[in-house]
Amino acid sequence: MSLAEEQHQPPAPAAPVVGPIPDAVTEEELMSSGHELPEGYTCPLCCLPIALPAEKHSRLKSCCMKRLCDGCILASYQRGLGDTCAFCRTPTPDSDAAILAQLRKRVDIKDPDATFILAKAYYYGGFGLQQDIPRAVQLWMEMARLGDMDAQSRIGFLYFKGEGVEKDVARAIRLWQHTAIQGHPQSRHALGAHEDDIGNHGLAVQHWMISAKMGLELSLIEIKLMFMKGHATKAQ
Repeated sequence: MSLAEEQHQPPAPAAPVVGPIPDAVTEEELMSSGHELPEGYTCPLCCLPIALPAEKHSRLKSCCMKRLCDGCILASYQRGLGDTCAFCRTPTPDSDAAILAQLRKRVDIKDPDATFILAKAYYYGGFGLQQDIPRAVQLWMEMARLGDMDAQSRIGFLYFKGEGVEKDVARAIRLWQHTAIQGHPQSRHALGAHEDDIGNHGLAVQHWMISAKMGLELSLIEIKLMFMKGHATKAQ
């Protein structure tokens, strides 16, 4: 399919559900599992953990879909590599069309990161594509069925809000639980926010403590706010 064809395809039909609703997990399993970050949060060059949120402290290269930390990117500039990818040595594309072409090549070989980025481009209308939420949801659904945690977490947010899919809070919570016990910090934070919304402040703090220890700054901010409101203690 050509780039022009990709940009002018008719909207995708409404996406089906991601599959059977995940099994519920016990509170003991939920709170005792998923305290460590999964693979994918380490820079492939320096092999050091990337601070969260990863998007703020690193850059995902469209040529090889490797997430490089800001330190390694800075070091590559200092060595004179300029806009060349520090990992695969491919020149950085200079236009949205060129980035999109690189993404599509990676999508064709079922690269999950490239598919996730392409879905975001459809969702927000990036890289010159027209906004197409149904197609974005369709791509995330395909990834979620293959077990991609980022896609499962994102689909959870869509179900929670009813964006592009029929609203289903129970399915959203189950998806977040399923990914949280595997170490997905954003899903863990979302569970904390949900518990806080329904008045379970103590459980919310427990969730946020886990994701904060994993490095998610937003969770630490929420804990500070809970402390100011009297819903958290120094002992916690």
